[in-house]
Amino acid sequence: MSDPAARPLEDALGHRFTDPGHLELALIHSSYASEHRSTGDNERLEFLGDAVLGLAVTTYLYSEYPDLPEGELAKVRAASVSRDALAGIAIRIDLASHLRLGRGEASTGGRSKPSILADGMEALLGAIYLDAGYEKTAEVILTLWEETIVQKATSPGGRDYKTRLQEALAAGGSLPEYVVEGTGPDHARRFVAEVFVGGKLLGSGRGNSKKEAEQQAARAALLGGG
Repeated sequence: MSDPAARPLEDALGHRFTDPGHLELALIHSSYASEHRSTGDNERLEFLGDAVLGLAVTTYLYSEYPDLPEGELAKVRAASVSRDALAGIAIRIDLASHLRLGRGEASTGGRSKPSILADGMEALLGAIYLDAGYEKTAEVILTLWEETIVQKATSPGGRDYKTRLQEALAAGGSLPEYVVEGTGPDHARRFVAEVFVGGKLLGSGRGNSKKEAEQQAARAALLGGG
C-alpha cells in the first residue's frame, strides 16, 4: 500500500501505484541519495520517462493534427516536452512538496528549480510505466499534457482555431456559438464543446479546460466536422 502522504500526488496523476516502491524511487533526487547511501535516485526513471513522454506526445500529435507538416509537428513536440513545460505540469500537481532533496539542495530553493521539477516529472512517468505499462502512462500524459499540446499547436503562427473559424464564418455574415459541458470530479474535470452556426452543429471537441475543448471543436469544424 502506498504512503498516505502520497495520495494527493497519486490523485493528481490519476494513478494509484501497485508497487509503492516505484513512486518512492521517482521522488528521490540525487542530492538526497548522496546523503543516504542506502537508497538510489530517480535518474534512471527520468531517462525512461523522457522516452515514454516523447512517444505519447508524438503519437497524439500525429493522430490529432493531420494538417501539420513534419517540421511543425517536431516544433510542437519539442515545446510540449521542454523543461519549462515539464516544470509547469509538476507545479500543477504539486510535485515539489513530495520530492526528497538533500539538505543543501532544499535550503537553496531546490524545490522551485525548473530543472529539478522537470526531471522529477519525467521520473514519475517512468515509474508509472514500470508500474502499469505504456497505455496507462499515455493516458496519464494526455490528461496532464493535452491542454499544453493544444496551446503549443495553436500559437504562434495563426493556428488559433477559434479565430480562424470565426474569420472563415464572418465572410458569410455568421458567427460561431459554443456549448460546453463539464463532467467528472474537480481534480479530473473533462469538457466537451460543440460549435454551432444557425443551429447547425459544425464540430465537437474534448479537453481538460473549456478553452481547450472549444479549440478542438473549432478545429473539427475547420476540418469538416467531427
